[in-house]
Amino acid sequence: MPSQTPKSARRSRGPRDDRGVTLNAITTAARGSFAENGWAGTTMRAVAKSAGVDSALVHYYFDSKEQLLDASTMPPAEWVVALQEIPSVPLRERGEAILRRVIWAWTRPEIRDVLRSILLTAAHEQRTRQKLRGFFAATLLPAVAGQFDEPERNLRASLVAAQVSGVIMIRWIWEIEPLASVTDEQLVALIAPTLQRYLSGRLTERS
Repeated sequence: MPSQTPKSARRSRGPRDDRGVTLNAITTAARGSFAENGWAGTTMRAVAKSAGVDSALVHYYFDSKEQLLDASTMPPAEWVVALQEIPSVPLRERGEAILRRVIWAWTRPEIRDVLRSILLTAAHEQRTRQKLRGFFAATLLPAVAGQFDEPERNLRASLVAAQVSGVIMIRWIWEIEPLASVTDEQLVALIAPTLQRYLSGRLTERS
C-alpha cells in the first residue's frame, strides 16, 4: 500500500535517532487512535498528547491527517516481504505457505500490533480499506495458478483473502473458541487445504 513521504524524510530536525523515536511514537499513537476511534474521532492534537509530544511536532512531520493515516497504516516491511516470497514456493505448497506466514506474523508483537490496527481501521475507514484491497491484490494474485483467466484469478485471490482475514479475526483479534486455542499445526491441517483449493483447485463442478 503506497504512502506519502512524511516531511521528516525531506528535511532534517535534530539527531537522526531522535527523529526515528519521535516518528515511531507518533505513528504508534495514531495507529491506536484510528483503530479505536476512527477517522472522525482522531485528531492530530490527541495523537500528539498520546505520543507525549507537542502538537506542532506532529504537524512538522505530517502535512495532514490523511498523511498521518497513511504512515500509521503502512504494513510492516517484514510482512510484505514474507508475502512476496509466496509465488516462488511450489504451487502445490502455496496454501500452506500463506498460512504459515500468517501464523509467523501473528506471533510477533511488532508485526501483529500493526496488522491488528490496520484491519480494525479498515473496518470503518474507506481510505485504509481501499489500500488494503490493493495490498491483497498485489500480494495474493501472483500466488494463484497462472492457467486461470483474469476474472477467475481475481475471484480466487479474493477467496484466499477472505479465508485468511476470517481466520485472523476469529483466532487472534476476537479470540473466539475453539479456533483461538487450536495448535498452529492443527490450524494448518484445517485451513491450508482450503487455501490450496482456492489457489489451484476446482471451485465448482464446472471450473
